Amino acid sequence: MSSIKSQHKLSYYFKIVWQALKGEANYDYTSGNLKKAVLLLAIPMMLEMVLESVFALVDLYFVGHLENSSFAVQTVGLTESVLTIVYSISIGLSMAATAIVARRIGEKNPEAAARAGAQTLLISLGINLIITIFGVIYAKEILLLMGSSEVSAEYGKTFVQIMMGGSFSIVLLFLINGIFRGIGDAAIAMKSLWLANGVNIILAPILISGIGNFDGWGLTGAAIATTIGRSTGVAYQLWHLFSPKSKLQMNFGHFVPNFNQIKAVLKVASPGVMQFVIASCSWIFLARLVAESGGDEASAGYQTALRVMMFFMLPAWGFSNAAATLVGQNLGAKQVERATQSVYTTAKYNVMYMAIVMIISYVFAADIMQFFTNDQEVVKIATRALYILSAGYIFYGVGMVMVSAFNGAGDTWTPTWINFFGFWLFQIPFAYFLANTMNLKETGVFIAIPVAETLISIAGLILFKMGRWKKVKV
Repeated sequence: MSSIKSQHKLSYYFKIVWQALKGEANYDYTSGNLKKAVLLLAIPMMLEMVLESVFALVDLYFVGHLENSSFAVQTVGLTESVLTIVYSISIGLSMAATAIVARRIGEKNPEAAARAGAQTLLISLGINLIITIFGVIYAKEILLLMGSSEVSAEYGKTFVQIMMGGSFSIVLLFLINGIFRGIGDAAIAMKSLWLANGVNIILAPILISGIGNFDGWGLTGAAIATTIGRSTGVAYQLWHLFSPKSKLQMNFGHFVPNFNQIKAVLKVASPGVMQFVIASCSWIFLARLVAESGGDEASAGYQTALRVMMFFMLPAWGFSNAAATLVGQNLGAKQVERATQSVYTTAKYNVMYMAIVMIISYVFAADIMQFFTNDQEVVKIATRALYILSAGYIFYGVGMVMVSAFNGAGDTWTPTWINFFGFWLFQIPFAYFLANTMNLKETGVFIAIPVAETLISIAGLILFKMGRWKKVKV
């Protein structure tokens, strides 16, 4: 009898996985089974974030086997660190789009949801134009500012110019996916990353290493492949966004600037962008501190470990995004208790995932790093970094869900203040103290990361239980 029950249960979960992958855009997340609602959203969101992290890992793998591999790996890593500012703006805007669109969908007002999504897209394009111009003009100076040597900065300048020049594809990829998450259509967001990564995986080895009589463009080829891949994903998103089958029914009339709507979006998005910029600036400072205290090889090792860590972390971030959609839609439907329970259910699943990832990181750290670079000193440093960084994985899992819950409710100021105190007033001074005063060098920076993230997660959980987020209007 118990065997039959187990088979039925397994069959039930396989059915949910299939529904999640196929897409359940018409599912009502304000009623019905809460565990099913979490999984229908979380599974494609996890895969979406896995695929986002694959971009960096594909580049890291191929450039890690170039002739100047330490320079190449460092350039990719430092550029990704700078691009975290672009990611921050993208995530902040997409978070605002998810919160507002989800709230309007919960209120059964898709017209208002479409209008909010369109105005957010207008804002993002204006901001990204400034970033693109700055990045293309000051590419070499950016690498030098990040702690790169003169030789390494000159080597990687073109890579930075192409990546920053194509940053519009990053912003739109994140933002449009935020709109899809708000309406509960997480499968479209996932499939856009499938397409983008498929194109990148095909083009990367050709453009980096060459094929036939074509010798490849090395590091420059990596940037071109990534930009083309992401742009293809954006084209797929836009096609679905304007499709007559879309729940939003978005049209070009929604893009006429509405300054009241823009003001409402910025009210939610501004602190959301700030919270991620705060975190990104902290990561940039840590990257520079590692480069200064340990040199080019330590920097390359840290960047390699960081990319691998993010490969594991981004799925957890994707899982936590389910909480944002559920909180937003259920608050819009006046289902406050269901919104609360959805956060705890999501957190439980996320902790289970992060526990598995922590074990994998400890067991296979050296093998993983060996795969990404043939420089043994870089492998040694990267392995040590991953051991230390993975110590806080379970706390990371809880903290991510809390942040997503606040953002999904439109309470973007709470996680902003948490990040300000946790990153700028604790993590940065603590990392500097360990690296320089205690002379632990790059290892001190590695230690500061899980310590700070653990404290941030605990603060997030305490503030979530206080319940201020339940009263926010968007």
